[in-house]
Amino acid sequence: MAKRNHLKETRADKAFDVCNVIFATLCLLIILYPVIIVLSSSFSDAKALMAGKVWFLPVKPTVAGYHAVLKHKQVWTGMYNSVIYTAVGTVVSMIVTVMAAYPLSRKDFTIGGPISLLFAFTMWFSGGLIPTYLLVKNLGLFNSRWSLIIPSALSVWNMIIIRTYFQTNVAGEILESAKLDGCDDFRYLLQIAVPLAKPSLAVIALYYMVAYWNVFMSAYLYIQDQRLYPIQIVLREILLLGQVDELNATNAMEESQARLMSELLKYSLVIVASLPMVLIYPMVQKYFVKGIMIGSVKG
Repeated sequence: MAKRNHLKETRADKAFDVCNVIFATLCLLIILYPVIIVLSSSFSDAKALMAGKVWFLPVKPTVAGYHAVLKHKQVWTGMYNSVIYTAVGTVVSMIVTVMAAYPLSRKDFTIGGPISLLFAFTMWFSGGLIPTYLLVKNLGLFNSRWSLIIPSALSVWNMIIIRTYFQTNVAGEILESAKLDGCDDFRYLLQIAVPLAKPSLAVIALYYMVAYWNVFMSAYLYIQDQRLYPIQIVLREILLLGQVDELNATNAMEESQARLMSELLKYSLVIVASLPMVLIYPMVQKYFVKGIMIGSVKG
């Protein structure tokens, strides 16, 4: 009887595993197929793309879309600006986040609880779009690079993850031993706490990088100088220019050509804008499970 029950459980486990594999495969295909379509479309002939002939592999492969994108001077300016925003913004955000998370993780910081509640309050309530716009303008940040960095320098959610990591994985006994050896708080933070928190810090840094690279709404509101546009705004401008060229075409042939190029540019621009972050993800992939799971346990 026990052997029969064991066989039933084994069969049930195998069936469950098979169902899980099938379900995971379907999810993978559903997620991966749009990416493949965008990538294939970016390398396909514009006429085949407009005719709807691209289903999986590129049709009449060409790099005309990428050539049109990369020869545009404003694209290189936008890429340069996005790199600046991402690099500087990530460094500033990580410094602010760690400096906020570390004191709140200390048990001897008596007002840590009320301050944590104030931080958490901002996750649910904010001043709104217009007050934020007026604040940025009155602070003299309008139409400057800092308008995309300072207002979004701290993510409270990211700070809570780092704070929890410090609380659960950096033992208080280490601090006591360090103080006995004459170590002050700043030295302890930089030489002991931060190195021990590398997994969570790597993941949070990636979150900030993606946010700064994909910044759109803030740039749309606060930046008017085209020389300061990030890549996302540049791509929007190029797409709009393609539509304008199509509307202003002097004859049917020019209109048809503009429509073809505009359609091809959509897919090439998506790949160009996404590629840098796609290349960075594998570098920090090994930190994801360890960094986020450990940092999210307890509160």
